[in-house]
Amino acid sequence: MKPPCLSRMIPACLLDVVASFRARVASGHCAWRRLRVAMLVPFACALVACGGSDDGDGMADDGGDGGALPSRGDLLQDPPTLVRTITTADLVANLDDPVYQALLLQAGSPLCDVAVHKIEYATVGGAGEDTTASGALMVPTGGDARCHGPRPIVLYAHGTSTDKAFDITDLDDSANAEGLYLAVFFAAQGYIVTAPNYAGYDTSSLPYHPYLVADQQSKEMIDSLTAARSALPVATAPDTTDGGKLFVTGYSQGGYVAMATQRAMEAAGTAVTASAPLSGPYALSAFLDAVFFGRVSGGATVQGAFLFTAYQRSFGNVYSTPADLFSSQYAGTIEGLLPSAQTRSALYDQGLLPRDAFFSLEPPATQYAAITPATEPAPFAPLYARGFAATDYLVRNEYRLAYLQDAEAAPDGFWPATTTAEPPAAPALPLRQALKANDLRNWTPKAPTLLCGGHDDPTVFWLNTQAMDAYWASHAAGAPFTVLDVDAASTGDSDPYGNLKQRFGQAKDLVATAAVAAGATDGGFEAVLEAYHAGLVAPFCLEATRKFFDAR
Repeated sequence: MKPPCLSRMIPACLLDVVASFRARVASGHCAWRRLRVAMLVPFACALVACGGSDDGDGMADDGGDGGALPSRGDLLQDPPTLVRTITTADLVANLDDPVYQALLLQAGSPLCDVAVHKIEYATVGGAGEDTTASGALMVPTGGDARCHGPRPIVLYAHGTSTDKAFDITDLDDSANAEGLYLAVFFAAQGYIVTAPNYAGYDTSSLPYHPYLVADQQSKEMIDSLTAARSALPVATAPDTTDGGKLFVTGYSQGGYVAMATQRAMEAAGTAVTASAPLSGPYALSAFLDAVFFGRVSGGATVQGAFLFTAYQRSFGNVYSTPADLFSSQYAGTIEGLLPSAQTRSALYDQGLLPRDAFFSLEPPATQYAAITPATEPAPFAPLYARGFAATDYLVRNEYRLAYLQDAEAAPDGFWPATTTAEPPAAPALPLRQALKANDLRNWTPKAPTLLCGGHDDPTVFWLNTQAMDAYWASHAAGAPFTVLDVDAASTGDSDPYGNLKQRFGQAKDLVATAAVAAGATDGGFEAVLEAYHAGLVAPFCLEATRKFFDAR
């Protein structure tokens, strides 16, 4: 197996970073540490990410239709299909490629060969309907003692994809850098990895995706784990077995899903060794309130189209017809739009989804002129402004007005001001009721939990992590959680993440420098924002996660 051609994943604006550091290596003027950071940044920009009532029983249901489908978590193909085996030689074969080298430097030298399987299993949809889903089972094997025998399991939830055919086992897909991350960061280091594609994707029979529906997504994660465990040991790695340690993690949408899964497992009495929800929209009520109050996030049109239609499918009362919420040019096609067989660019080019415009430039009422768009904090005003347009915006102004009025009548307890740190007590608007029901500020962790992200994230606002921090701090003194802001200054020699934070700062500087060299006149600010969520924060949080898990 030849590693995927990673260079095609790199944003053109960052190719100069690779070229310049190749030149510096050739001339002997590049320190190794800075080379490591420089090569990391362009690779990481490929990572797919956002921009995800819970009975949490973790038990299989009977299908509800006379046995037409197997029970939840049952494998539909046993043994699962072997997609490929990646040897350690395969993983180092492209070390002359600085982008691929960056990944291996960040993850560590591979110890194990990795057998990548596709699992297919029975699960449920957002409204509890029977369905199927697929995912990856990556199993380490090899002579090193850490590559066989009883091994820990990492249960991983991936970030948002608009591609209906998305398959995390397809490591040749340029849009699936996360699959490669799982192989290199975890499976090649001796972890068994299982990661669902999610219902609605790949071979799933569900005609939509239950985006950020906590009950469904946590159940499906548990179902994928059940299926994966039942497939072990696999013929390609007969000596690799479940060692009993279970780690749960995910990024962006997957950060939300990972936290919802930990909550469901711990409520059911299932032991979780440790978890690391990363850069997720955990505080949905606060996050969406901020967006409706004019702080439109990057990728909001995709997130909104996914979220509003998924909640309608799952709860049935977000709107009577799509035209109640969506502007007329999108209302007729929005419900079946995502995930799509077309690329995201094609959706934009064909006028099926606006690229940036979430709201109208016309204030829904005069008192909201100052937040149409929001202008504070000032550095992010250009980002917020992109979410507004005179025409071709996603959400009807009348609906935005109803949302704002409900938010003022039933404010969130964290944003814009912290009172209880809880979701709103009694929202009246059905969408805000659904957001409250799926907001994760209603539990506290038992297992050691790492929350990781960056405070300038333009896609999934840092307020989500701050809200969980505030809620857990006020509701469970001594809860075993750690908050890591990779964009914060190091606190000194005692800071266990000090080196990581320093390298993150260097990575941001390199992106900005490359942008200025390419003609940017804003000091590289826009380029850093563009790369921030998926390209900059993600690999550093995954590095921290592996170390956090290794210590358990």
